[in-house]
Amino acid sequence: MASIGSLGSAPALAVFGLASVFLYVVPALVFLLPVSLVAAELSSGWPGGVYNWVQQGISAPMGLLAVWCQFAQTIFFYPALLAQIAGYLAYVFDPQLAGNGVYNAVVIIVLFWVGVLVSSGGIALVADFSTSGTLIGTFIPAVIIVALGIAYLVQGHHSAAPMTANHLLPAWHGLTSIVLVVSSFFLFAGAEVNAVHVDELRNPARDYRKSIYLAVALVLAVFIPSTLAISWVVPSGQISLTVGVMQAFNSLLRHFDVGFAVPVIAIALAVGALAGMWTWLDGPSEGLLRIGRQQGFLPPYFQRVNRKGIEVRIIAAQGAVITVIALLYAFIPDVSRAYWIFAALATQVYLIMYVLMFIAAMRLRRSQPDRARGYRAPALGLLAVLGVMSSAFAFVIGFIPPAQLGHSNPLVYVVLIVAGILAVGVVPPLLLDRFRKPEWKATGPR
Repeated sequence: MASIGSLGSAPALAVFGLASVFLYVVPALVFLLPVSLVAAELSSGWPGGVYNWVQQGISAPMGLLAVWCQFAQTIFFYPALLAQIAGYLAYVFDPQLAGNGVYNAVVIIVLFWVGVLVSSGGIALVADFSTSGTLIGTFIPAVIIVALGIAYLVQGHHSAAPMTANHLLPAWHGLTSIVLVVSSFFLFAGAEVNAVHVDELRNPARDYRKSIYLAVALVLAVFIPSTLAISWVVPSGQISLTVGVMQAFNSLLRHFDVGFAVPVIAIALAVGALAGMWTWLDGPSEGLLRIGRQQGFLPPYFQRVNRKGIEVRIIAAQGAVITVIALLYAFIPDVSRAYWIFAALATQVYLIMYVLMFIAAMRLRRSQPDRARGYRAPALGLLAVLGVMSSAFAFVIGFIPPAQLGHSNPLVYVVLIVAGILAVGVVPPLLLDRFRKPEWKATGPR
């Protein structure tokens, strides 16, 4: 649950009001469900994570591209997520800080490097924090905001967004009007990320599958009502993509004369979002480390780990790039715009991995039909085709600037997205494959 999403993802769909239910359910059916079921089969039959799935199903270079994309999307994801946390913490001191680029840049850099220090202490420490952090910062605030929202409506107040049957579907003004639905795909991404640890479970085939199903149910149960609650109290045109949740909490808590609780909620949301980020810090980078060692894709310097077995050099290199990206917040005047660009880039890079995963699953079902699997996905071919098509759709519309962010130069926007995808998601694995050396393959512990 922590690796899939936090309440900070809700504002992007809250702008659609009641139609957000449709925009949650459809991606859940055409993307989340295929990802969950296909990943369950792959993890139970081919341990080792996405590299092993794609390497056996397609080729070793494509396996490297897949595991790299799983790792590289976090380079864009962390600044976007940490900008949300900066926005939450602004409500502890001064809500106006949420729109200050310099403030956001400083908080992003500081919190990321604190996360690196925490992760270097080992996976058990991160797991403990992510579990409690998800409860404190996601489940409890979700219950509170929904309860307050319902109480607000029961008092006779009108919803800021129409809640009639005529608004069940999003208003259509061309693709630009629904581009923010891409956030649903990124919210639902991550169901497979912990497959890298599947071998550590007592019963991988049973326990991993059960955790996936539980996460799917929890995501829909938590995020749909929370998103609607935001739309009830914050007008669509005023919802911030970074602090929309706090806007709603601030309005509701002050309405019920408990404004003193605003900083408490802000801290709780920040803890929940940090739990999600720290859950991600080790998983994708550990997957990259394993493949870098086994196949010799990484220089020996990046194969070394600390005494807790954490790949701190990979995470530190990642942090150097994230620090540079964070500084861009100081120069982009609109924090919501910066957030969306980085969130869109993270989604685009991640979707490349999913397309490769679905293709590999179809090919493995045909080429290795008798391989022992702890779980066989029903109608895997249909699920994989549905997953490829939905991923491709989200990838294409991700190149369109959303209408909700105001006027944007489409050409400049496309150039930014393409440049980011190539620079971080595609070119590095091609270079690693092209220039790797035989002596890079690890023969023992480093």
